[in-house]
Amino acid sequence: MTTSDSLPDRDPVADSVPRPVARAGDHSAPVTPLHPVTSLAEPAPGDSTGVASIHKSLAILEIVAERGGASAREVSTSLALPLPTVYRLMQTLVRSDYLVHLRSEHRFELGYKLHRLGVSLHRQIGVPQQVRAEIAELHASARAAAYFALYRGSDVVVIYIVDSPQSPRLQPLTFGFHEAAHATAFGKIMLSGMTGEQRDQYLGVHGQARLTQATVTNRAALDQDLATISARGVAWEREEFVPGMSCAAVGVRDGAGLVVGSVVISARAHDLTGREREIELLLRESGARLSRYFRSGTVPARHPD
Repeated sequence: MTTSDSLPDRDPVADSVPRPVARAGDHSAPVTPLHPVTSLAEPAPGDSTGVASIHKSLAILEIVAERGGASAREVSTSLALPLPTVYRLMQTLVRSDYLVHLRSEHRFELGYKLHRLGVSLHRQIGVPQQVRAEIAELHASARAAAYFALYRGSDVVVIYIVDSPQSPRLQPLTFGFHEAAHATAFGKIMLSGMTGEQRDQYLGVHGQARLTQATVTNRAALDQDLATISARGVAWEREEFVPGMSCAAVGVRDGAGLVVGSVVISARAHDLTGREREIELLLRESGARLSRYFRSGTVPARHPD
């Protein structure tokens, strides 16, 4: 059985895609969790009281979402914030419908306004049926989980996935994932299309955290890898994001020739060994077809095998 992350259809390509902004390493370094819990007890330098309150409120929402609900005391402990401050902010979020207070259970859960925001986000970056069909075909022909990633502002965001029990997706890749560009094939496609200045700015903010023992954390080694990707037009990562798993990607271009997204596959590393040329051919064909779509709004017919 094949599964997919399903989003509302979006009309075309005209309003579609924001432009992109585009092996070595110390193996003794510790592996960094992808989603560390952040303490917001101290606001960032220069933050006004209002901005600091916004940061704290957003952190509260994230904790409640992660836990499927939480008490004020649990949030206070997790974020190292005073309990009265947390309770005041949570009550403000309740009044704005971002949280609900289950008084009998002494806990808070997400409010209904967040659902409306989520629906709006999906509507903004929904996936056209033609893109869905292409990614489904790529999944079947490559015998691997298949993805479409879109460049949105200065991030690359996974917006559609097709997988199956035989070819499961990478975890934690779900709709909206936009992290670890230095360690994912779709992220490396984006980074390879950036200017040196853009890349400096991006990595200066996001860094090169070690996610596995194979993650490239040395900037010179990453730049060399990206130069090869730029020349070949295809990116590979081998166990840099998730141990035992590998990923490959090819860019999708708009009418101006800018890389606006990428088609991606992932599979167990040993399942891809010896299949590199086959996988690259499938990705290039799929990328070319979707590039045609983002230029003209139509996907060319497939040639029979």
